[in-house]
Amino acid sequence: MERINAWTKTKADAEVNAFAREYMGFLDASKTERECTAASVAIAKANGFVDLKDVIAEKRTLVPGDRVYRAWMNKTILLYIIGEMPIEKGMNILGAHIDSPRIDVKQNPLYEANDLAYLDTHYYGGIKKYQWVALPLALHGVICRKDGTCIPVSIGEDPSDPVFCISDLLPHLSQEQMEKKAAKIIEGEALNLLIGGRPAEEEKDDDKKEKQKDPVKQNVLNLLKEKYGIEEEDFLSSELEIVPAGHARDLGFDRSMILGYGHDDRCCAYPSLRAIVDFKGTPKYTLCCVLTDKEEIGSVGATGMGSHYFENVTADLISCLGPYSDLTLRRALLESRMLSSDVSAGFDPEYASAFEKKNAAYLSRGICFNKYTGSRGKSGSNDANPEFMAQIRQMLDEHEVCFQTAELGRVDLGGGGTIAYLCAKYGMNVIDSGLPVLSMHAPWEIISKIDLYEGYRCYNVFLSNAHPIDN
Repeated sequence: MERINAWTKTKADAEVNAFAREYMGFLDASKTERECTAASVAIAKANGFVDLKDVIAEKRTLVPGDRVYRAWMNKTILLYIIGEMPIEKGMNILGAHIDSPRIDVKQNPLYEANDLAYLDTHYYGGIKKYQWVALPLALHGVICRKDGTCIPVSIGEDPSDPVFCISDLLPHLSQEQMEKKAAKIIEGEALNLLIGGRPAEEEKDDDKKEKQKDPVKQNVLNLLKEKYGIEEEDFLSSELEIVPAGHARDLGFDRSMILGYGHDDRCCAYPSLRAIVDFKGTPKYTLCCVLTDKEEIGSVGATGMGSHYFENVTADLISCLGPYSDLTLRRALLESRMLSSDVSAGFDPEYASAFEKKNAAYLSRGICFNKYTGSRGKSGSNDANPEFMAQIRQMLDEHEVCFQTAELGRVDLGGGGTIAYLCAKYGMNVIDSGLPVLSMHAPWEIISKIDLYEGYRCYNVFLSNAHPIDN
């Protein structure tokens, strides 16, 4: 059952490359979940979506064809298009996450050591720590002052910006380091960001002059005060993320691939977002797209899929359709169909022993479906029903969308999880789908442009054609 290379089938090279360019622009502008949400809100508004909060405040009644969105804590977004059928018949849902592995700045981070200034950090998600040293890094996020003012931060992306770095030991002195296991070559507490090396100017007035403690740190604080109007204490209420500096790039002589930060999982989130905003007219069933946070650390917290925000926002939506009933909400969720879109490990011939070739995802063979994820004995997995997979096969074949199926590596080797099982708890049909990725969770990841486009085509077909299954 080997799947064909999608490049051999496509007749839409211009569309593939145009969509890739748009995605790369989104990726460059969306290196954090906050930036992803802001960009998604802008795209939603430009395509006729209105804020559900305004609908509720105005006590409007939604009708088929209406398009609404709801952002939550600036880190997630849900979009809906009201369908012709009662919402009790379920929704066609696209779900993906917009957080990516990175390094976070601690709340009391700034210190000086031997005439150098650093920020102390704590990594976020599953990373190989040694991959993050000796790279140009950028700082993104917000710093919130006590008066409630939140100041956006983005340093390291513009060519005129400085960048930051985590230093490494030179090969000449690294004999002991190189004898360590890869997990210990760079310790978590050693991922400290180098941010300065020049001391503050000394006071020129002889009567006031005194030796300043930590002058390099003080110089950094002076610069932050000048640029952002913040004090050191404001780090306590900041959310600063360290990400690779630089833009997504075409990869290969043939420009068939994209090298970029955050493909996991923005290469699924962006096509999902575009599929719903590009939908024309009134759908048969209500459509939903949810772009969520915190998947990389277990979908926890108020903005993770383990929270009730999806259920609560859908309840708000139902209240705008007519008299609210908890039974309507439960039926709407129970009868829904969902593609839980997250990336798959692409088969890498340089590391072939990590995969079982018949059940691996390959670059350029289209979007990938994982009937189950989890680890070892399918632990922590949503194991999708074959009836649902059969419906998906039928609709994708009918519309000539290239797709493949896979597992995440060899049995007993490892595994991974997605948001699928958290949505399946409502009883809806859910299956994992997504793009194959090389170098997943590295600072720079690799996808195929044709897979990206086939993913977008798949999501369009799903929104228009998925329908209830008799349970």
